[in-house]
Amino acid sequence: MRTLRDRNGGLMLHQSGGCCDGSSPMCYLDGEFIVGDRDVLLGILDLAAEPGETPVALPEGADAVPVWISGPQFDAWRHTQLILDVVPGRGGGFSLEAPEGYRFLTRSRVFGPAELAEFDAAPPLVGAEVEAGARPPVPAFPVVVADGEAAGAACALP
Repeated sequence: MRTLRDRNGGLMLHQSGGCCDGSSPMCYLDGEFIVGDRDVLLGILDLAAEPGETPVALPEGADAVPVWISGPQFDAWRHTQLILDVVPGRGGGFSLEAPEGYRFLTRSRVFGPAELAEFDAAPPLVGAEVEAGARPPVPAFPVVVADGEAAGAACALP
């Protein structure tokens, strides 16, 4: 992500709904993909964060990479934790990483009852709310990992 940001400027991700690249996260220049009023902001990646670091504020500028999903697709996936990964391979034709030899991949696991209740108590923002100036809370325990083994420990299956 940092390489893409350094070459292209600010970025955004949109979890694809099955068109063209199956269900791969698609990377665009920030603002290049028009976010709808009902699209859901899953979170904001912090490109300045290091593995194990807990931020004290939301990222800003080109370090902030919003991650979006369409409202209807969110409704279908709301019961799962979506884990973004980067793997070797050829990405989708519309996504910025396509020529880099890597592709984005979404892994998932089903939330347990307690996690789902916590999630339902603080639902994510939608495009209309973000457009009106709302910002998500600063995560209490961001997961930034450097490799697959660390990702497995951070996002372990119950």
